[in-house]
Amino acid sequence: MADLKLTNIGKRYGGSVDVLKGINLEIKTGELIVFVGPSGCGKSTLLRMIAGLEKISEGELQIDGQVVNDVPPAQRGIAMVFQSYALYPHMTVRDNMSFALRLAHKSQAEIDAAVNKAAKVLQLDDYLDRLPKALSGGQRQRVAIGRSIVRDPKVYLFDEPLSNLDAALRVATRIEIAQLKESMPQSTMVYVTHDQVEAMTLATRIVVLANKGIAQVGTPLELYERPRNEFVAQFIGSPSMNLLPGQITGTGAQTEVTLTTGSKVLSSVPSKVADKGMTVNVGIRPEDMQIASGAGYAFEGKVNIVEALGEVTLLYFDKIGGADAVIGKLPGIHTDLRGKTVRMAADPDKVQIFHEGQSFWYR
Repeated sequence: MADLKLTNIGKRYGGSVDVLKGINLEIKTGELIVFVGPSGCGKSTLLRMIAGLEKISEGELQIDGQVVNDVPPAQRGIAMVFQSYALYPHMTVRDNMSFALRLAHKSQAEIDAAVNKAAKVLQLDDYLDRLPKALSGGQRQRVAIGRSIVRDPKVYLFDEPLSNLDAALRVATRIEIAQLKESMPQSTMVYVTHDQVEAMTLATRIVVLANKGIAQVGTPLELYERPRNEFVAQFIGSPSMNLLPGQITGTGAQTEVTLTTGSKVLSSVPSKVADKGMTVNVGIRPEDMQIASGAGYAFEGKVNIVEALGEVTLLYFDKIGGADAVIGKLPGIHTDLRGKTVRMAADPDKVQIFHEGQSFWYR
């Protein structure tokens, strides 16, 4: 398949409105790269620039070592799967999947072999003679993916392909895409989504976009365990990471932070960059908290709302020490905690520290 290299890529509208700028990214053959970010951050625009559907305002895009800034979309060796399926309603599944091959004047034998192979991979063998209206949303999306597979492109682009499906179909189709990727290990895929579960489960690496650029690139676990800044820390993970203000009061094997509430929190992040008195934010993920069993605890607060989800319970606390909202996530059911004052502790190995928005891990 193909490598992609984006060098100082930018997109500007009207000559003065920057949507994206300074995008530098290398995507290796066989990777499944996922673009995530808040609405309006430019993730779909970046995907469309790779496809050639949006003009690149500045920078250079290479596919397999060739600069393709001015190469038409049809000649880039790219197949794109859209959110809306974009199937021809009057054509059967077979005809939809083979349409591009017929336009390319492939022989009937080549067309049949490619369609049958893709249909088998996507479990569409029994639906080849049906019209799109006779298919479920998940099946239609598989047909759209199959239409891309038969072309044997260098790169597959997915623009929020599951957003039109209901929750159950999203899960099933996500698993099918993961299985498809395993069956095509050399295929390069770029995938845009706003769904964190899709990003965390499908991606080889995740690209978090924010403020017209890249906030961080890394494997799903790298972004979850070692966020580079407060934005990534709160964007990755659900519910979001809690940020509690405080000051550095001790350094050594562990960094000690005294919160504005007066309680102390220990963190195992490197303390060599910490200065006593430095103002910081302490990051604690809701799932990394537990009810304090001894004298040491991170904070104490009144539980306002309890959401029992069955396997876990979410605890919503009153504002604590200047934090907008603090949420705890405990395994099991704890509906008896509503209205009570609870002390919560945190594992020092999971506690993050941020100064001026940047993580101590990267200082």
